[in-house]
Amino acid sequence: MTQEDGELDSLVRKRIRALRLAQGWSLEELAVRAKVSQSTLSRIENGRRRLALDQLVTLARALDTTLDQLVETATDDVVSSPVIDAAHGRMSWLLKAEPGVTVMRQRMTGPPPENLSRMRAHPGREWLVVLSGTATLLLGNRRFRVETNQSAEFPTMLPHAIGAEGGPCEVLGIFDRDARRGHQRGEDGGPDRS
Repeated sequence: MTQEDGELDSLVRKRIRALRLAQGWSLEELAVRAKVSQSTLSRIENGRRRLALDQLVTLARALDTTLDQLVETATDDVVSSPVIDAAHGRMSWLLKAEPGVTVMRQRMTGPPPENLSRMRAHPGREWLVVLSGTATLLLGNRRFRVETNQSAEFPTMLPHAIGAEGGPCEVLGIFDRDARRGHQRGEDGGPDRS
């Protein structure tokens, strides 16, 4: 066994224990869920029993995670830099662990469009939090005021638009692949308001 294998082994054991404790489960509770003996689980967590693939699969399921997540190792590319779109006042980051998901920070200075025909609908989901200022979210025929530190989540198939209220605001949004594509298509028609 190489040093790297030993480090992974230790990491997986610590992760099993940490996930069990995060759920508030005793050794006995996880053992029952995973259909292994309590002593086997204790020896797995404490490094006194060899890790077997079939047991790891069973433990991952019982801990409501995947085998991939259970054995995932740390990567060197933890920090990433944003892609800057100065023309639209945005910074965006792709989430490496969730392909297709984008995090975007945008500064808005104008209100949402008065002409409701400028509201867009497209496949996907969007989540946003107002970092500073106050935003107005138009969603279908409803109007929401979203203040600093408040968030909103909605399906983007509802016609929607967002803008600043009473001065500039800064918004951080998380878009799934479909929602991101819908926003990218809107960029050629002027500032994105959704």
